[in-house]
Amino acid sequence: MKLRRKNKFAAEVATSSLNDIMFFLLLFFLIISTVANPNVIKLMLPKASSSQQLSKKQVTLSVDANKQYFIDKQPVAPENLENELKAIMAGIDEPTVVVRFDKSLTVQDLVGVLETGAKLNIKMVMATSK
Repeated sequence: MKLRRKNKFAAEVATSSLNDIMFFLLLFFLIISTVANPNVIKLMLPKASSSQQLSKKQVTLSVDANKQYFIDKQPVAPENLENELKAIMAGIDEPTVVVRFDKSLTVQDLVGVLETGAKLNIKMVMATSK
């Protein structure tokens, strides 16, 4: 004679609060990601396999897809680029500029910017995305 239990125990996991937790985490990371990105100019950067960090005061030179030049978010005319860089880099021991260059522009445009830095003896570092 085989006796069976009529009441079987079934384990349950209460998932009703997980929706709230996921919503708050998503909201938190969205807010943090907008605060963490200091550059307002949106560019599609080229990719690189290695990265280099700079510990000095950074001056950022950005060139967007429309060939508009920005030095630390301030628009600069291309013909005034050399004079603006010379004025900003005056008095800095080892001048370094982070070049943020849109990937849709040609290499010749990049070479023109790098030649300007070479004239002024400024170290130019290219910003890339991983």
